[in-house]
Amino acid sequence: MIRIFRVSIPDSVVALLVSDAILLYTCFTIAAFLSLDVDPVVFLRYDDGWTRILIVVLSVVAGLYFHDLYTYFRIQSKALLVQQVGVSVGVAFLVQALLVYLGWRDLFVPTWLMIVGGAVVLVLLPLWRIFYGKVAFRAVGSEQVLFLGCSPLVQDICAHWAEHPETGLTAIGCLDDRQGDFSPEGVPLLGAITDIDSVVERLRPARIVVGLTERRNRMPVEQLLNMRLAGIHIEDAAATYETTFGRVSTRELRPAQLIFTSNLGPNPKRVLFQTIYSTLIAVIAALLAAPLMLLVAIAIRLTSRGPVLFRQQRVGRNDVPFTLYKFRSMIQDAEQMSGAVWAAKDDPRITGLGRWLRKLRLDELPQLFNVLTGAMSIVGPRPERPEFVAELEKRIPFYRQRHCVKPGITGWAQINHKYGDSIEDTIAKLEYDLYYIKNLSPALDALIMFHTAKVMLLSRGSQ
Repeated sequence: MIRIFRVSIPDSVVALLVSDAILLYTCFTIAAFLSLDVDPVVFLRYDDGWTRILIVVLSVVAGLYFHDLYTYFRIQSKALLVQQVGVSVGVAFLVQALLVYLGWRDLFVPTWLMIVGGAVVLVLLPLWRIFYGKVAFRAVGSEQVLFLGCSPLVQDICAHWAEHPETGLTAIGCLDDRQGDFSPEGVPLLGAITDIDSVVERLRPARIVVGLTERRNRMPVEQLLNMRLAGIHIEDAAATYETTFGRVSTRELRPAQLIFTSNLGPNPKRVLFQTIYSTLIAVIAALLAAPLMLLVAIAIRLTSRGPVLFRQQRVGRNDVPFTLYKFRSMIQDAEQMSGAVWAAKDDPRITGLGRWLRKLRLDELPQLFNVLTGAMSIVGPRPERPEFVAELEKRIPFYRQRHCVKPGITGWAQINHKYGDSIEDTIAKLEYDLYYIKNLSPALDALIMFHTAKVMLLSRGSQ
């Protein structure tokens, strides 16, 4: 895997992205030779043709990303694939129209070049995708991994790899002394831990992942050291889990692991930098969204009784409470009878307009003012209510540690985990929050904000 934006991305996905970009560049370069009245070489070399085509390529790639074609690139329907590529080309046409509207004609691609290039893309890109899924994907290869121990973490990792072969990692087997233990489905139990030398000699794995639930007097330290010096990559199952799922597992996490790790806590300089760019983004976003917020406020007053803004106490950084602002999406006094309860996915207390506000995340726009006051960041863990925090800290280990950074309007947990109101969902989101805290950086924030824009544009709703 390749680590980009503080996230591990499979080699096969990176290879697909690069090959798509090369193919798109080729298609529009061919279109330049087929459609232009002037010398194509002059256009490409001396008239910023390469830069103009680059804008088109980035627009199409963005369209493919918004259709999840870099997340799920196994072909389910050829007709749907052609449709998605067509919409992605349409995005490029819209970008070109925007450039003309803004008067940036030096970046505009000639009309016939766009038409011919788009037509070539509609033919070649779906064919390439089909070929990649059947042939090229296998050529990228898969890294063979041997597991030492069959802990629950190992079982989850193996199940995920089986469902997502694009990760480029294959479990070739497990070694465990307790032969009665559950072995991951489709992953053979190759023998006891003492058989590690013979198994490694026979199978030649590229990586060994240690997933022993009990390591005292069981882990073959000397053999693993020799294998590490021989070039085999050795890592802990917790690290593999983190790379695979983009979250920190709390099931086998011990306080000592947090205390002695070198990169768990957020870097103070990055936190300061985050505050600066969050404030700048909030100022710009609030100015741009002001007309929209005014319309939403009027619509709320016209469609239901009660105040426009919803105010609620939430827990911020270092457990300091603050008042959160949102557009009201529920009926007035929604908790008068029930008291403090989690909002459900299809909560009957939500108004008709509120359902759309939540779906488009417009109800969260007033939180920009929470960012401006310094209580929140654009990106961070979701702020929770004091009543729930007190209960969750008792029931979930390490829950309080998520308050070491400012809460955010959007976050790593929100874009990666479905809506849920159970303890299991809360634990899963905590694991994503711990991963975010550990990897907090402008690059990861940029990725989260870009993905949030994707969620909003596609109306997938809040998580």
